[in-house]
Amino acid sequence: MSSDAYALNPDMLVGGQAVLDGVMMRSASGFAVAVRRPDGTVAVDRDRVASPAARVALLKLPVLRGSAVLLQSLFLGFRALSFAAHHATAEAERPDGSSDKATSAAIAGAMAVAVLFGVGLFLFLPLLLTNLVKGHLAPGMGTFAFNALDGGIRVVLFFGYLLAISRMRDIQRVFEYHGAEHKVVYTFEAGEDLTVENARGKSRLHPRCGTSFLLFVLALSVALFAFVPASAPLAAKLASRLVLIPVIAGLAYETIRFSSKHVDHPVLRLLIAPGLLLQKITTREPDDSQIEIALTALREALLFDSADGALAAVL
Repeated sequence: MSSDAYALNPDMLVGGQAVLDGVMMRSASGFAVAVRRPDGTVAVDRDRVASPAARVALLKLPVLRGSAVLLQSLFLGFRALSFAAHHATAEAERPDGSSDKATSAAIAGAMAVAVLFGVGLFLFLPLLLTNLVKGHLAPGMGTFAFNALDGGIRVVLFFGYLLAISRMRDIQRVFEYHGAEHKVVYTFEAGEDLTVENARGKSRLHPRCGTSFLLFVLALSVALFAFVPASAPLAAKLASRLVLIPVIAGLAYETIRFSSKHVDHPVLRLLIAPGLLLQKITTREPDDSQIEIALTALREALLFDSADGALAAVL
């Protein structure tokens, strides 16, 4: 498929997410996920998706739009992960007689537990550990030291988690699909035909990657949480983290979107450099079959777009 079909909307952004044995892609008006089944065939799920700002004008405002995009991306991500988990591990017959409905419910439940675990691990556990240190080892700890320790623990947990999962075989395969996703996005952005040959030579590192987004979220959380006094009650500190999540997500979205449009500026190159370095962990070089899956997902998503499609707000 030639990308000439979409030349009338040159500002459209596309982006996606790697899933188990597949890739999810999002365009201005479409969503699609393509997954390689164990028998080699490809399963595809696609749908039309409207930007939150198209329904609520207030969500066009900076920062607010980032929070809305994050929520929508989480919803679409859950849908893609559930679809991938079902088809990537599907068998012709289930010996236990379980139904598709029961399997989907189990997958959804597992993902919900994973989200709660992630929130607890990266948001609340560092605070609880820092609070214990203050209460038992350093009762005179000031606000700066408290938040520096809290942020330091969060950073160590984040990088430790990434390094740990990067050693898992299944996750390494997901990271290969992550690299395929980036190569295909670069191919579209270059206005080239969506082919394996064109995508193969592209970089696997992209400034609008979700990994870079998470790094910005991490940095901004350290900065904003520093305004909460160390003397505040633990409940107030916990509540402040929940309240500030949308603000942090919105600011991170605006930062990564702006920096990705000005990658040639020397200051902004420095800003995005840590995210690109981190992607050396979260992406791997894909093979041609994985690139083809990413291309399939993007082609399917683009079927929903027209020349007057809205600017897609995806990472």
